[in-house]
Amino acid sequence: MDRWSDKRQMVRIAKMYYFQGLTQSEIANKVGISRPIISKLLQKARESGIVEIVIKDDTLRTVDLEQKLESEFPLKEALVVPVDDPDNEEINKRNVGKAAGQFLLRQLKKVKRLGISWGTTLNHMVREIPFVNHERIKILPLVGGIGRSHIEIHANQLAYELSKKLNCECEFLYAPAVAESVRLKQELMSSAEIHHLLEEAKRVDLAVVGIGNPLRSTMVKMGYLNKEDLDDLRRHGAAGDINSRFIDAEGRELSIPLTERTIGIELTPLRRIPTVIGVASGIDKVQAILASLRGQYMNVLVTDEATAKQVLIHHQRSFNPTG
Repeated sequence: MDRWSDKRQMVRIAKMYYFQGLTQSEIANKVGISRPIISKLLQKARESGIVEIVIKDDTLRTVDLEQKLESEFPLKEALVVPVDDPDNEEINKRNVGKAAGQFLLRQLKKVKRLGISWGTTLNHMVREIPFVNHERIKILPLVGGIGRSHIEIHANQLAYELSKKLNCECEFLYAPAVAESVRLKQELMSSAEIHHLLEEAKRVDLAVVGIGNPLRSTMVKMGYLNKEDLDDLRRHGAAGDINSRFIDAEGRELSIPLTERTIGIELTPLRRIPTVIGVASGIDKVQAILASLRGQYMNVLVTDEATAKQVLIHHQRSFNPTG
């Protein structure tokens, strides 16, 4: 009888607290028990399973994925965006870009120099950012970007468009992402202006970078890679590229001729930047994201739900290949 009475008391108090919205002090006055005892009874109701707290929200599953990513990899934060239509790549990229932009805006109070790479998802990010005032910030491209095709996704163009959104200063890197030859790169790098900008880009407070599939990356779309480059990437097991630097499955930069022609900050200084936001959407980016995480080139990841799931699945398979 005492157990039944105790249980009944817990149920009554739990209903007053959770259903009726009474405070612990109000319940204490109503049932004639001290507030500390009410608190203990509520805790006991949870521990014994009388009360189960269930969060019912569509974002619960993405929050769970975020927490798993943060526990598996050295990330400050993961942002996983729900997928409404798995087959609509453009909408998913736009939603991921928008989430990256919202995260970026929350970080800007502490930022004086902001670096940006290039790519289609970063283009969506810039387009989704509202007009705000951060005039003390300077934006710098992290990689070269000149040419006549796909201008909207060039690092220089993205830096310029973002500077208009933030009402701040930006600089331009007057060089391609990949030079036609090592000699041309050396000539370009001998320019004091280009050298100075790249040195300053290494010292940004925050960087936003795209992550690419080696055979479907921005560099392929731009026509920077010839057949020999693509063959090299396949032969050396390229898993992805980050800031136009190609890496293997473990995140090691590939030692190939293409690397010697690339103009932009290298991976070692990228890793030293306090906050690096990696932005990528799509199942075809899974291996590239994994490689970038293993190389620790970013400490914030923004991606979509389907991609996040596959990143975790492939990561677990690497520990249990037969699983």
